[in-house]
Amino acid sequence: MKRSTCGRTFGAAAVSIVSVLAMSFTGVAAQAGPEPAPTEQALAELIAAGRKAAPVTGSGSGGSGSACTSGSGAGSGNGSGNCFGGSGSSSGSAGGFASDTVGYGPPMTAWLAAFGYGLTHPDVAPPGANDWHCKPTAEHPRPVVLLHGTWMNAYNGFAYMGQPIKDAGFCTFTFNYGRANLLQGGGLGSVLPGVMGTGYIGDSAKQLATFVDRVLAATGADKVDIIAHSQGGAMANWYTKFEGGAAEVRNLVTYGATHHGTSLVGIGALGRAINNFGIDILGFIEIFVGHAGIQQTVGSEFVQKLNANGDTVPGVDYTIVGTRYDEITNPYDLTFLQAGPGVQVDNITLQDGCEQDVSDHLTMMYSPRALSIALRALDPAGHPQLECTFNPWLIGGGGAL
Repeated sequence: MKRSTCGRTFGAAAVSIVSVLAMSFTGVAAQAGPEPAPTEQALAELIAAGRKAAPVTGSGSGGSGSACTSGSGAGSGNGSGNCFGGSGSSSGSAGGFASDTVGYGPPMTAWLAAFGYGLTHPDVAPPGANDWHCKPTAEHPRPVVLLHGTWMNAYNGFAYMGQPIKDAGFCTFTFNYGRANLLQGGGLGSVLPGVMGTGYIGDSAKQLATFVDRVLAATGADKVDIIAHSQGGAMANWYTKFEGGAAEVRNLVTYGATHHGTSLVGIGALGRAINNFGIDILGFIEIFVGHAGIQQTVGSEFVQKLNANGDTVPGVDYTIVGTRYDEITNPYDLTFLQAGPGVQVDNITLQDGCEQDVSDHLTMMYSPRALSIALRALDPAGHPQLECTFNPWLIGGGGAL
């Protein structure tokens, strides 16, 4: 009886944490409809203003910020050097790691339920992923790597999509990247066991490079396809540009990816403007959201370097999905990419042709339409049709837990 009572108490606490985090992530989406889309000129001005932002040099006991590449140092380096923090001071030292999954979690159709399960079971794989005996076929010659986003993990990022992609005939693999604790700059959220993707994005891209090499060795394939959510998309983009990924990736499919940063409902843009006056407000915010969160704001050094030589690289085909109801990557147009010479980019707004899908940043990974877009990108002949069903903000799963 005592054990049962403890279990109920822990479960109630977990649900409370999930609710608080969910509302903090998705509060804006609870409005009746999306905010009006910015004009093309307004968007251009926002991006231009952010990209002109110069890093603020600060001082601190942790050194100059080169600690991000060396893994040494502590305190508040200036966020410059090779870490591309762009935040002024970088709270904590560099560090963190990636990890394999252990066991499997249940399939989920609703984001809220999956997020809660992932918080209390941080290391399980989503259904369908990480069968290391799986061999690609002639019809599906490339394994698919699934990448979660900031404050997420492998399970709750793909508890819905994982099994259907495997059932479609693909070998699918995933892992937990960017596991940084509070002292390593993971932010306050990292004290929760299921919160990952908080370390420096460049470090996470190196972790991805190692994981992809393992997948290629295990499957005998020459290249992989990647499906990525939020930070996972920007991190995969960095991998293709700076960690040798262009030679190992054929299709990159992203959802709500922070390819050009985000205003984060204006918070990031405001912080960047304050930083430009020499007041390191983003360095303070970084204590709460972690290194990766600050790196994804509009105009950060990370974002500037990511796109300095163009949005894309030759040899990779891009399918970029955004939602008008995205309260995290916003304006949502920032997720879209401009194709370089000889590159194919398919920028898709989730609501085009399906207004009843009102998925936000998180529930889009639990949208049947989003899943059908991924399958079409990986196998257009086998999955030419796109689904269209109701999928609400915050909950997902057609509104049912």
